[in-house]
Amino acid sequence: MSMAPRTDTQSPAPHVADSHEMIRVHGARENNLKDVSIEIPKRRLTVFTGVSGSGKSSLVFDTIAAESQRLINETYSAFVQGFMPTLARPEVDVLDGLTTAISVDQQRMGGDPRSTVGTATDANAMLRILFSRLGTPHIGPPSAYAFNVPSVRASGAITVERGVKKAVKATFNRTGGMCTRCEGRGTVSDLDLTQLYDDSKSLAEGAITVPGYTGGGWNSRLYSESGFVDPDKPIRKYTKQELHDFLHREPTRMKIAGINMTYEGLIPRVQKSMLSKDKEAMQPHIRAFVERAVTFTTCPECDGTRLSEGARSSKIKKISIADACAMQISDLAEWVRGLDEPSVAPLLTALQQSLDSFVEIGLGYLALDRPSGTLSGGEAQRVKMIRHLGSSLTDVTYVFDEPTTGLHPHDIQRMNDLLLRLRDKGNTVLVVEHKPQTIAIADHVVDLGPGAGTAGGTVCFEGTVEGLRAGDTITGRHLGDRAALKETARKPTGTLEIRGATAHNLQDVDVDIPLGVLCVVTGVAGSGKSSLVHGSIPAGAGVVSVDQGAIRGSRRSNPATYTGLLDPIRKAFAKTNGVKPALFSANSEGACPTCNGAGVIYTDLAMMAGVATTCEDCEGKRFDASVLEYHLGGRDISEVLAMSVTEAEEFFGPGEAHTPAAHRILERLADVGLGYLSIGQPLTTLSGGERQRLKLATHMAEKGGVYVLDEPTAGLHLADVEHLLGLLDGLVDSGKSVIVVEHHPAVMAHADWIIDLGPGAGHDGGKIVFEGAPADLVAARSTLTGEHLAAYVGT
Repeated sequence: MSMAPRTDTQSPAPHVADSHEMIRVHGARENNLKDVSIEIPKRRLTVFTGVSGSGKSSLVFDTIAAESQRLINETYSAFVQGFMPTLARPEVDVLDGLTTAISVDQQRMGGDPRSTVGTATDANAMLRILFSRLGTPHIGPPSAYAFNVPSVRASGAITVERGVKKAVKATFNRTGGMCTRCEGRGTVSDLDLTQLYDDSKSLAEGAITVPGYTGGGWNSRLYSESGFVDPDKPIRKYTKQELHDFLHREPTRMKIAGINMTYEGLIPRVQKSMLSKDKEAMQPHIRAFVERAVTFTTCPECDGTRLSEGARSSKIKKISIADACAMQISDLAEWVRGLDEPSVAPLLTALQQSLDSFVEIGLGYLALDRPSGTLSGGEAQRVKMIRHLGSSLTDVTYVFDEPTTGLHPHDIQRMNDLLLRLRDKGNTVLVVEHKPQTIAIADHVVDLGPGAGTAGGTVCFEGTVEGLRAGDTITGRHLGDRAALKETARKPTGTLEIRGATAHNLQDVDVDIPLGVLCVVTGVAGSGKSSLVHGSIPAGAGVVSVDQGAIRGSRRSNPATYTGLLDPIRKAFAKTNGVKPALFSANSEGACPTCNGAGVIYTDLAMMAGVATTCEDCEGKRFDASVLEYHLGGRDISEVLAMSVTEAEEFFGPGEAHTPAAHRILERLADVGLGYLSIGQPLTTLSGGERQRLKLATHMAEKGGVYVLDEPTAGLHLADVEHLLGLLDGLVDSGKSVIVVEHHPAVMAHADWIIDLGPGAGHDGGKIVFEGAPADLVAARSTLTGEHLAAYVGT
C-alpha cells in the first residue's frame, strides 16, 4: 500500500518500505466489526475516527492491543500463566506485524483510600529512598517513610531440623511509616448512631434501622433474644451497661432458638459486615445506608498525612516527606532541583525527570498525596502516561483512548507534542480521537462507520488528513465544523449565589451562576472548574449531577436493566400472558437453566485462554424455552431485547404493544443519541461516550430544576455535538437550568453565559478571570479561553 506524501511541517516519520512495516488486520469481527481488513503503517501516528459506537475501540483495543497482550502472556510458562488473567483470542482471521502494545486507557484508577498519585507512579518510592538517605533525624529504611507499610515486630520462631522441632530465638522487625490511628488512610470514620437505630423505640418495635437488621430476621433476633437488654424497653432508657452491651460488647458465643451464633455489639458488627467492604461492590441500598451513616474526618493523630510521627519528624531542609507530598508537583520539582547531593545524584535525576513529566503533561497542579480515585478519566490516563514518557523502549505500539479528554484547547497542543515525541522515538502510536486538533497531526487516518452499532463496523476511509477532509464521510464533512456565537442570549430567571468558595485551589471565589439558561464553566485543566461546580453547588433536592463516574454493573447488565426499562417491559409481558413478571428476567425465574441466563457457557481452561461458547439449549437467547412461548405484540422477550432503541421506541408506541412507561424511557435514550444501541446489549461492550449518555438519559427522568453536567461531549463525534447542543437547549427551554463544565468550543460558543476560571492551573488558578456572554469573551480576548474561542469562531 502506498502512502500519500506528507504536506505538514512535522519531523518526517520513517519511510514505509514493505509489508513488514505494517500491522496487517484481516477479517476482524470483534463486537460490531464487519470483516474489517486494514494495514496500519508502523512507526507512524495513526488516528482512528468515527461516530461513537462505530467500532474504533473494537478494532484498536479489543483486537490489536488485546491480541498483542495475549501473545505476550503466552511467552510465559504455563505455571506463571495460571496466575494471570486468561485472554480469549479476538475474532479475527489474520493479525501480523504486531509489536508489544501498551494500552493507556481512561479507566479510572482504583478507589483504594491508600492509592495516591504518588503511589500510582514511581515518585513516592523515589521520595522514600531520598528521605531514608538524607532525612534527619534518620529513622530507618525507605519503608519507614511509607504510609502503606505498618510497623511489625515479632520474636521467637520454630525451626525443624532433621524432623525435630526446635524453638530458637529470632526477631523480625519491619519498620513502616503508617499512622496507627487511621492505618494510612488519612481519615478516620465514625458512625452516626441516629442512622443505626431509633432510640425512642424498643427492639421489639423495630428500633434497629440498619439494612438486614429489620423485620424479625436472625440479625434482629440476635439482639432482642440475647438476654443483654430488655427487648421491650426503648433504647433511650437503657442503663449504661445495657447500652454498652448493645453497642460495644465483645464477641460472645450463644444459642438463639437452638442455633449457635456469635453476639457482638452493633457498632463493631456493622463495621465488619458493611464498612470493611468495597463500596462499589455493595448493593445500592447498602451503599446508600453507608453514605448516610458514616462520617469521615481528618485523622487527628497524623493530621491527614497518613504517616507516623517518626516519618513526619525526619526532614530535608526543613521539609518532611508529608510536606513534599502535599506540595503542588510543579513546586516540588523546583524544590528537588535545588537539592545538590552527589551521593544520591542518580536518584535526584530520576525523581526530577518523573516530576518534570507531570508538569510537561499538564498535571503540575496535582500533588502526590492526591487520592488516585479522585482523578478524572483524562487525568488518570495522563498519570499512566508518566511512566512511558521516559522509557527507552522503541518499536512499541502505544494505544491511546481519546487522550485529549478533559483538556482545554490550550492543553491539547501539549498532548499532541507528546504523541509526536513517542512516534519520533520509533514507536507506533494508535489514537482513538474526535478532536480536530489531534486528528490534524496524524500521519495516517482510519475512519470507521458509516454509522454506529449495526450500522457501523466498516472502514469508510483510510489515508491522509487532507484526503479525509476531501472525502465524503461523516467525519470528513464535519472536520471543519464551526459553531456560531449566539446572536441573542436567554435572560436568567434567577441566580445561584456562591460566596467564599475555597474547595481545593479556589481562592475565596464569589460568583453568581445564572439560572434558567445554558451556563458553561470553563478554564484550563486544574483551574478549579470541578471544584467550583461539584464542590460549591449544594447537591440535593432540585440538583441533578451527571459526572463521569463509571457505571456499576456486570456483563449481565444492559441498557434495559440500567435504565429501569426492563420493569415495564416485564410487567407488560406478564399482564398480556397472565403470568409472573419474574419469568421475563434472565437473572431470575425465566433464566435458561443450562447457562443460568448468561447466554453463553464459560469454560475455564486453566493456563489456556478461557472459552465462551453460545449456549446450545437457549441458542444465546438467555431464557428458558417455555418463557419464549409467551408473546407481546407478536414478539417474545428475547426478540424484544434484541431490538435497537429506535425499533423498541416504535414497538412500544401506540399500537398493540403500547407501553407508555417503556416508551418514555426509550424516547430519552433516543434523545441522547443512543437510538442505535440494542436494549439488551451488555454494558461492558459500551464505549465511554455511550455510557455517559446512558447516564444522562437516566437522570433526565429525575425531577430537578438544575442539571450539572461534566464534559458531556466526552467521546462524542463532531457530528453528534450538534445533537447534544439541541438536547441542552431542550432542557433549558423546558424550564431547567443547565450548568456544564466543558472545554469544547462549540458548547462555549452556544452558551448563554460563560464563567472562565484560571488564569493557570493549581495555585496559579482558582480565580474567576471572566464571566459574561461568549461574544464579550471573544471580543476581550483577555484569557486563554477567549483567545482559543476567537480562533474557533474565526473572528
